[in-house]
Order: sequence, then structure tokens, then C-alpha cells
Amino acid sequence: MMSFTPLQTLKNVEFRNLLTGRFFIVLAFRMLATLLGWWVYQLTKDPFSIGLIGLSEVIPAVSCALYAGHVIDMNEKKKLLLICNYVYIFLIGLLLIPAFLDVRMHFTGHEITYFIYGVIFFTGIARAFIGPIIPVMIPKIVKKENLPNAVTLNQATFLISSVCGHAAGGFLIGYFGIKWTLLVIIFLIFLASLFFFQLNKQYSGYKKENINVMDSMREGISYIFKTKEILGALCLDMFAVLFGGAVAMIPVYATDILKVGAEGFGLLNAASDIGSMCIITLLSVIPLRKNQGKILLAVVTGFGLCIIGFGLSTWYWLSFMFLVMSGMLDGISVVIRGTIVQLKTPDHIRGRVMSVNSIFIMSSNEMGQFESGLSAKLLGVVRSVVFGGTMTVLIALVVGSTNPKLRKMQY
Repeated sequence: MMSFTPLQTLKNVEFRNLLTGRFFIVLAFRMLATLLGWWVYQLTKDPFSIGLIGLSEVIPAVSCALYAGHVIDMNEKKKLLLICNYVYIFLIGLLLIPAFLDVRMHFTGHEITYFIYGVIFFTGIARAFIGPIIPVMIPKIVKKENLPNAVTLNQATFLISSVCGHAAGGFLIGYFGIKWTLLVIIFLIFLASLFFFQLNKQYSGYKKENINVMDSMREGISYIFKTKEILGALCLDMFAVLFGGAVAMIPVYATDILKVGAEGFGLLNAASDIGSMCIITLLSVIPLRKNQGKILLAVVTGFGLCIIGFGLSTWYWLSFMFLVMSGMLDGISVVIRGTIVQLKTPDHIRGRVMSVNSIFIMSSNEMGQFESGLSAKLLGVVRSVVFGGTMTVLIALVVGSTNPKLRKMQY
């Protein structure tokens, strides 16, 4: 069992720069996700159109992920990270065209929606690369004995920025409108790049001419399937969160069921991240020391039950509390899953394993958004959310009963 050194990792200046840059870029991404969900629903009034946002991003992201892992392992990481930053700035900048010129150029709601889907398709390609890079860089920046704490702090940074991004996105949309919110998002991504510039370069130990791309990608997939703890953790992420993605329907709940407007939407959208932020901050000081595998299975089950409660609630504050509790349970799950993947992966294959990990994450989040939109169209919004929570509980029970290595896992 590894010893933890809470908060000691923050003494590392390079690690602080990495986390600060990540804070600003995730803040921007969460504000963008909030903005797009609200914008598209106001344009179409169709829950299914929200699901298509996720599908537009996840198809290119998943398609490119394995190749992205190969590229990350074979190339200098800092340069790739900065390239992805500036690609995002360019692509999000394209959304300023309909945001500022929709009235002058007489764009219809459907034309703007299709344009948004097109831009998000290309951000999905960039996401395939930027998603795994930061987790790949962490083990080279911190000592191995500090790695579990670094993973926890990385997730805490992610969730704090998610909370701020979801809430700020709702408030900025409500008070300043879509176009000015987009400008803030672009500025935040540029600000992130200033911190990434201060990182040291991380070169690959491979000689590129000796590496076959297909063999390289197969090596990453093979390693995951041979390591049952990683496979079980990733399956929980993909399938459980795939069906438990109630967050995608929050614009519908805020507008039509709870009737709380843009400001209430922003807070409701941040609720699960508030819960996650609180619990991960606690875990960075008081880490889990044993039975992490059993705890992982228990919290995923509890997460599903909270989603069922949210789906059935018609009271704003009760809905908010169900999402906060779901976030607390998911936060514990994220820390355990992330630590398992980092500790069980050797350095030479980390980019490819993290890229496969990103496929599972993107499949669960963006495909979850699509699944929520589709099931809402077929079953109705409330029944679709309850169905998703029920499936999450069942999947946790199946994984727990069929993967004894994950169940007995502790670090």
C-alpha cells in the first residue's frame, strides 16, 4: 500500500503551472458546454438537438483517439498541448460569426444549429489529443510516491473549474448574452496557454522510424484488456455514466419542469460538480487508504440512485441536492478510477492507455448526452432519466460480480 503525502505535491512549481493552466482551460470548456446546451435548446426547443451536440463531438474524438495516443507517446508533449490550445481558440472563434451577425445576416435557428454542430465536430478532433496529454505529463512532473495525491489534486482542479464554469456560464448568458460569453471563453483558453508555456518539454524515448502505427495502437488496447483492474474501472465509467447522464437534460428541467430560467439553470448545472469538488477537496487531505475497489462499486451504485431521485423530483432544491449527492459519489469514483489507471500503467505506453481511457470517458459523457436526448424523445424526459439511473445501478452490480480483481483492488 502506498503512502500519501497530502498537499506536498503543490510545492512543485511545474505541477502548479500545469494545474493552473488546466483550471482555465476546463473553466472555458465547461462554460462552452453550458452555453451550447442553452443556445441550441433556445434555437430548436428540442431535447434531441442537445443530444446531437455530444454526438457531433464524440464521433471524431473517439475515431482519432487511438492515433492521438500514438502521437502523444512519440512526440514532445508541451508542443502538442499548445497546438491544441490554439486550435480551440480558432474553432470557438468561428462561433462568434452567428453570435454577432445572426440578425444582420438573417441566419435561421436551424442554420445556426447546423453550423454549431460543424464547429463542434472539429473540436472533437482537437479533444482527442488534448484530453490525454495532461494526465500523461503528470507522472513525469511529480515523484511516484506523490502520484496518488497528484491525481486527486488534478481531479480537484478539474471539478473546481467545472463548478465555476457551469455556474459562470449560466450567469454570463443570463446577464451578458451568448456573444460576450463566447469572448470570455476564448480569453480563458488563451490565458491557459500562458501557464502551459512555462512547462518543461517532455520528449519521447522512441525513435519514430522504428514504430509501426498500427502495432503501436494495438499495444495500448492489448495492455488494457490484460489488466483487469483498468478494464473494470473503465467499463464502469463508460457504461454507468453513459446511462446516468442526467446533466444533459438539465436545460429541459430548468426551462420546462422546474421553471427557474438561465440563472437557476447555471446553478443546477453546477450542482453535481459542487458535490464532487467538496468530496475531492476532502480526499486530497484525508485520502482513501483501503478497499478502494469495493468503495468504487458502492459509490457508482449510489450515483445511479441519485439520478433516479433527480428524475422524479419536481422541487428545485430537492433536485439540486440529488445532483450534489450524485456529484459527491462520482467524485470518489473519479479519484479511484484515475489512480488505478495511473498506477497500473508504465510510462512508455501511458499516452496510448490514456487515449483509450479518453475513449471511455468521451463515450460515457458525449454518448451519454446523445443517449439522454434520444431516450427523452422516445420515453419522455422524466422516464428517460429514471431509466438511465436504473441502468447505472444494474451495471455496477454486474461489473462487481464479474470482476473480482477490481473488487479486491486497493493501493
